[in-house]
Amino acid sequence: MVDSALVLWGQTLVYTLYCVVIILLVGWFGYKVTKEGKTIVNPKFFYGFVIALAILGVSLHLITMKTIPWVNLDLNRDTITPDKTFKITVEDQTFILPAERLIIDCGDKVLFNVESKDLTYGFGLFREDHSMLFQIQVVPGHRNDVLWHFEKSGVYTIRSTEYSGPDGIDMIIKDAVQVLPCGN
Repeated sequence: MVDSALVLWGQTLVYTLYCVVIILLVGWFGYKVTKEGKTIVNPKFFYGFVIALAILGVSLHLITMKTIPWVNLDLNRDTITPDKTFKITVEDQTFILPAERLIIDCGDKVLFNVESKDLTYGFGLFREDHSMLFQIQVVPGHRNDVLWHFEKSGVYTIRSTEYSGPDGIDMIIKDAVQVLPCGN
């Protein structure tokens, strides 16, 4: 499983370049259309370029789809048995964990089953540098779970990633999840 931080960096670079090309195209077209004289852009060239950008955009999505860490887990979820399952309840702007610290072995596939008793919340796992590993929305009365494959050791913080009222700002449990060191 590719680390989500690496995926984010790569996709940021690729999609930034893609957007810059689109912005330059629109700027070039705007310049040509507003310039005095008969220098209007050839419609065949313009629409051909727009079609090429659309094909490139769809191709980028298809190429990067398999690099997103959770895609394979979600697509094959019915055939995967999690190594551990944690039932987490959220109520009155408080996460209720099954233990003070959730201990995970490196390499485990873990199912976080999160249930809200009152409001819509978010459930996010954050690295020590405050970057997000993953998050889900937790809606009362619905199945809210995420399956994650932990391939790196570390300590993670749980945070709510949805607005659930003024008290929701304090929905943080520092160092709530520990992934034990990986063996060689």
